[in-house]
Amino acid sequence: MTSYVDDSRAKRNVAVLVMAQAILGAQMPMIFVIGGLAGGMLASNPCLATLPISLIVFGSMTTAPWLSPLMQRNGRRFGFMIGAFAGAAGALLAAYGLYTGSFLILLAGSYLTGIYMSAQGFYRFAATDVASEAFQPKAISYVMAGGLLAAIIGPQLNKLVQDAYVVPFVGTYLTVAALNLVGMLLFLGLDLPRGTRSEPTPAIAPAKGRSRAELLRDPRIVVAIICGMVSYALMNLVMTSTPLAVVGCGFTTNNANDIVTAHVLAMYVPSFFTGHLIARFGVERILAAGLVILAGAGLVALSGVALTNFFVALILLGFGWNFGFIGATSMLTRAHRPEERGVVQGMNDMIVFGMVTLASLASGGLMNCSGGTAVEGWNAVNLAMVPFLVLAGGSLIWLVRLPRAVA
Repeated sequence: MTSYVDDSRAKRNVAVLVMAQAILGAQMPMIFVIGGLAGGMLASNPCLATLPISLIVFGSMTTAPWLSPLMQRNGRRFGFMIGAFAGAAGALLAAYGLYTGSFLILLAGSYLTGIYMSAQGFYRFAATDVASEAFQPKAISYVMAGGLLAAIIGPQLNKLVQDAYVVPFVGTYLTVAALNLVGMLLFLGLDLPRGTRSEPTPAIAPAKGRSRAELLRDPRIVVAIICGMVSYALMNLVMTSTPLAVVGCGFTTNNANDIVTAHVLAMYVPSFFTGHLIARFGVERILAAGLVILAGAGLVALSGVALTNFFVALILLGFGWNFGFIGATSMLTRAHRPEERGVVQGMNDMIVFGMVTLASLASGGLMNCSGGTAVEGWNAVNLAMVPFLVLAGGSLIWLVRLPRAVA
């Protein structure tokens, strides 16, 4: 007889996390639109224009290994508050860097923004903490769907504030600081376990999880990490260069804002049904679909640099990321035991954002330093997707072909 699990508590948490994704999450498209442009204003070498975005992702990568265990000990709310505070501090520091013309201060602020980005990445995991197994994929999808409002709020708000101050983009960073300070109040509404320190001592010794080496020998964990890493890294590789390519091809910053809006909408619109598709067709098929859509984005981008090409390519890029990243997250949450949560999720995000850091670093070099024109740079960015799609696709085929008892 199947026992009934009440998901009312989980649904309340999902509602809070959706609002956090919408309000706090609005800062990410804002920063990704102007990060490379701001870097280009201050960097002595154009190849380093996207370094502020790279520092954000590097900050996320280096934060995940300590933030995940910290939240397991002290609760998700504590970690999310740290993230929002760091986001506010980073935005204020970046604004000061622009005001004083210091590239290094802009980079320092970007690193602190990465701490926020890391905390935001755990919203999807927090949605599953008290959810039933059946509700978990849907909870992940709903929280990711909160990015829909962020996609609308962020770039459109950026249009209003990016030139509000005499120094370009200072207004963007000041607005981002305000979003963090207001948005952190939402976490007071979370109803999640407070962490192991506040839990009663069990009558028996707690179960001991597998070591990192043992976890990385689990085929489903390995493939989930690879697919999540490739989906996120390729999305970041292309999106980071998009504002530079759009402006370099003769369009405006407002065009770039609109393209990023379309892209982020495409990242989160599928979240209303991705969880249902995973439940119906299986996570492997959804992951495969995501990789195919990412390949389609690259083909559209390589076919021309009209405004329509940018819109269609970035929309496909968003859809592909959604299927790939949510699919990988769903696979990962089902591949480890509860006592392994902190280690697995921290290790996953460290590896994923490590590759995303490299992708964002490569993005600026490919875009600005691999050809004589913006078109040549944009083509180089999209051609760079090929080997990583082969890696993820090959790992997924390998997993599907494994005997069921092994996989």
